[in-house]
Formats: sequence, C-alpha cells, structure tokens
Amino acid sequence: MPDRDWQLRLAAFARLEELTRAGGGIVTHDDLEAGFTFEGERIKFWSSRRGIWRPKQLADSGAALSITTTPPKPDKKPPYEDQITPGAESFVYRYEGTDPQTYTNVAVRQAMIQRRPLIYFIGLEPGRYAAVWPCYVTADRPDDLAFEVQAGVPHQMTGPLPAELDVSAGERRYATQVVMRRLHQFRFRQLVIAAYRERCTVCRLGHRELLDAAHILPDRDERGHPEVPNGLALCAIHHGAYDAHILGVDPDYVVHIRRDVLDEKDGPMLLHGLQELHGARITLPRAQVHYPNRDYLAERFGRFQAA
Repeated sequence: MPDRDWQLRLAAFARLEELTRAGGGIVTHDDLEAGFTFEGERIKFWSSRRGIWRPKQLADSGAALSITTTPPKPDKKPPYEDQITPGAESFVYRYEGTDPQTYTNVAVRQAMIQRRPLIYFIGLEPGRYAAVWPCYVTADRPDDLAFEVQAGVPHQMTGPLPAELDVSAGERRYATQVVMRRLHQFRFRQLVIAAYRERCTVCRLGHRELLDAAHILPDRDERGHPEVPNGLALCAIHHGAYDAHILGVDPDYVVHIRRDVLDEKDGPMLLHGLQELHGARITLPRAQVHYPNRDYLAERFGRFQAA
C-alpha cells in the first residue's frame, strides 16, 4: 500500500484531473485555494504567498507538494523566461531566496531525494495557471540557486501503487518537451489576447474562445519570440486568412485583402468578412509598448505582397 504521503498526493492528482478536464487544462486561483479533500480535511494546492508549498499533513516526509511560478505581465520579461523553451529537457525552478537551507528549498530537495512527484503550477495570466503533474525534481544546483524539474507521465499515476521508478529518463525528457511546447504557445496566446482586450484586431470579434494569437514572425525564426509585439489577436477566420496570405497588415497597421479575393464574387461571408475590411486599420492595444513591431509587419507584409 502507498504510504500516507503518497495517498495524499494521489488524492491531489485525482482532484486536479477533474479540475483540468473541466477547465480545458487550466486551474484558477479559486481552485488552488479550494484545494482537495484528504482524510476528511480540506488541503490547499498551494500557498498564495510563497512559491513552494508543503502542507502540514506532509510534515513527516518533509517533501513539497507543489511549486508555483507567478503569471507574466505583457510589458515585462516573464520571470520564467529560461523555463519554457521548446526543446529544453528540464524546467529550471529558482530557489526561494538565496539560502539553500530555507525550509521551503529543503522541502523541494526532499521531494527529489525521496522521488516524490509534485505539482507545478505555471502562471499564465492573473488568476489562471497551467497545472503540470506529476513532476519530478531531477537535480539540485545550489551554485545557481535552482532546481531542475521534469514532467512525468500522468497515466502512471493511476495504478494501485506509485510507479515513478518505472518512468525512464527518456520518457521524462519527452514529456517535458511536450509540456514546454504546449505552454510556450499557451502563454503567448494569453499575453496577446489580453493585450488586445480579448478582441480580434481586424474585425473586433470579442469571443475569447474564437480568438488566436497569430505570430507575425514564426517561432522558428530566431527573432520570433513569444512576445506581444510579435503577435496579433485574430479570430479563427482572420488567422487562417493571415497565414494563407489572403489578408495582410502593413507597417502602418492597415488591412489589405489579396486582389484576386477582392474581385471574387461569393456570399455575404466573403463580402463582410474579408472584402469590406480592405483599407481598414487594425485595433491596437491600449499600451504602445504592446503595438505590433513595425519591422516585423513590414517583413511579413512583403511575403503577403509576393503571394
């Protein structure tokens, strides 16, 4: 039978499974505060004041239950810039403070020593977090004041006994890279859509669930960073038109529709959804620091013209 520490973790994972299924992979501040039930007690998923959380019920093992990074702000460099990098094999989680022996840092170290899986809550925007679990602390780097963390394989948490010893290093690396790619794009989407006030920059559609964050320069370009000035909030239709070079945006923020599409005769969707937008200006974010990069727009518009 799993010991009490494992039973508590499995109860937390089971509740997270329910929450993320209902929230499309996202958990909220209120979800983390409400927590989960274990042995008749309500236990929070996190500490809202500290990045590392070890509830009192885990005092015997001393191992942390969760680690958290704060949500980035559109006008600031993300605090975990070095942690969400497609292709990276590990997350880098910074110590709390500079003392390796602070009890919170010790709690993370104990999770590593005992090979206990924990939960990683990665802030996407205020009040909304991606939950990654199970995660394993795979290295302690006191000289850098950091731990290395890798994602595990969720289905291996569903059996009757803990199975972390069956997760190979290769499986953890692959799982971490998958999570990195997903979070990289999710973070970019959240920042861009928030900067554009949850509206399509071209048609002003305001249904968040129908909006995408379109890269101006692709992320395969060394300049194509997941930052707001390299993005446009576009509805699904106009994102598709932008990627297909049917719609372009010039460096003066003016919309252009490809000539053959302007001349085409079809139905009301073509007329109102594309043709009537020719010559209109996009809606810009409130803050100038979030405006799309003009040089990037010029380069992308050149491709549109060539098409």
